[in-house]
Amino acid sequence: MLQLYIGNKNYSSWSMRPWVLLRQAGIAFDEVMVRFDSFDAGSQFKTTLAATSPTGKVPVLVDGDLVVWDTLAIAEYVAETHPDKHLWPQDAKARARARSVVAEMHSGFTALRSHCPMNVEAQLADTGALIWRDQAAVRADVQRLVDMWSALLQEHGGPMLFGAFTIADTFFAPVCMRLSAYALPVPPHIADYVRRVQALPGVKAWIDEALAEKDFLAFEEPYRLRPSHL
Repeated sequence: MLQLYIGNKNYSSWSMRPWVLLRQAGIAFDEVMVRFDSFDAGSQFKTTLAATSPTGKVPVLVDGDLVVWDTLAIAEYVAETHPDKHLWPQDAKARARARSVVAEMHSGFTALRSHCPMNVEAQLADTGALIWRDQAAVRADVQRLVDMWSALLQEHGGPMLFGAFTIADTFFAPVCMRLSAYALPVPPHIADYVRRVQALPGVKAWIDEALAEKDFLAFEEPYRLRPSHL
């Protein structure tokens, strides 16, 4: 059976993507949780991953003697080994466009990712308001998302970006969590899409398990003194 190494569900946006993809697609896998302690070379996190991943990062997919350690490569491998799940759009042009937006997410939106780290448990509207006021690059990233998602939802009719659920929705699921947690302003139809993504069974399962962790890692939360549940 597939093994998927992940970090804390509350914080690890890159781990969220393949976990949700597998769960939403109904593909069986064993989860291996490697909790964050620090990212120093001698940390338990790095030590645990050293035997599996050449990069010492999560996520990592293990299938027998094969190790896949890049999130996009994991998604592509899962799509190739489970063609019946139709994880990319069936139309060639739509598939090319889906790969384009996924690759853009994989390498872009650095301001949004940097200033608004994922935190499933937190409600950070006040922090989000300050970020929105002060960070023009975050506003530009969000506008790009609005333009991209609006065009795709209009073209394909929803409810997901390419009609049915695809890898594209998986890759933007952590972005939906950020938009929600930081209460960043988006048009109503984009807010509706965010809610639909959060309601997907695979995403809902991730959210529920993230809320159950109740970990508080100060180095992951420079914007808070303590978690809201304390």
